[in-house]
Amino acid sequence: MLFHRELAENLHVCTNCQHHMGITPRERFHALFDNSVFVEVTVPDPVVDPLHFRDQKKYPERLKTAQRNTGEKEAMVVAEGEIGRTPIVAVGQDFSFMGGSMGMYVGNAIIAGAERAVETKRPLVLFSAAGGARMQEGILSLMQMPRTTVAIEMLKEAGVPYIVVLTHPTTGGVTASYAMLGDVHIAEPNALICFAGPRVIEQTIREKLPEGFQRAEYLLDHGMLDRVTHRRDMKEELVTIIRMLLGQSPAVRGDLPAPDPTSEAIEKAAE
Repeated sequence: MLFHRELAENLHVCTNCQHHMGITPRERFHALFDNSVFVEVTVPDPVVDPLHFRDQKKYPERLKTAQRNTGEKEAMVVAEGEIGRTPIVAVGQDFSFMGGSMGMYVGNAIIAGAERAVETKRPLVLFSAAGGARMQEGILSLMQMPRTTVAIEMLKEAGVPYIVVLTHPTTGGVTASYAMLGDVHIAEPNALICFAGPRVIEQTIREKLPEGFQRAEYLLDHGMLDRVTHRRDMKEELVTIIRMLLGQSPAVRGDLPAPDPTSEAIEKAAE
């Protein structure tokens, strides 16, 4: 039995088996940023339903349902603030919003985050969680792959660090574009990370795949990831890596300022 309050306090990680459950970008940002303080970055609105797509429902109806269920405008939230007193720009993908699918708004969000990171010279940290491209936007959705790739190239040309945290699941065109272009790739434990899912591959090659195939630990063992990090350790890990990439000194624990290296107390301790 899990209690909601205990689960929320543990960042939606099971207190018994350590299984990482889904978490929204806003919940993640509240845990990530210092004192839960962050400012959202404005994302330009794309054309709604450019293809007038309809399956069992009209596309605008699906959008309204997702907005009502999640309380979010779209599948991605962009924010800026400080973690460990280190300023960053963060982009979070919301799997509960139409499977975190990559549409034009998601492309605009990543570009807005990259532009803000270049403008402020802040590292960009992206939390991916997606089932792939959004089929209701057709080729316009697939065009977000090269668009976001160009945005990441802007970061590299400006010398701004780009770190990707891959969460469960990260699949399809998202994995084939911005989710695998980071300077450092971190994943949460047991996250599914792939282009085509294991069920599709098994049906295609008619062979049984290895146990744990396409999971974070498997990808780490095969050189596709740099780290697999528990959610409770993610903030500290990000602060350490970001400050290393920026050539800064290690973060100071607590709210006290860093000690003066020339102070008499430190000189006496050294003696």
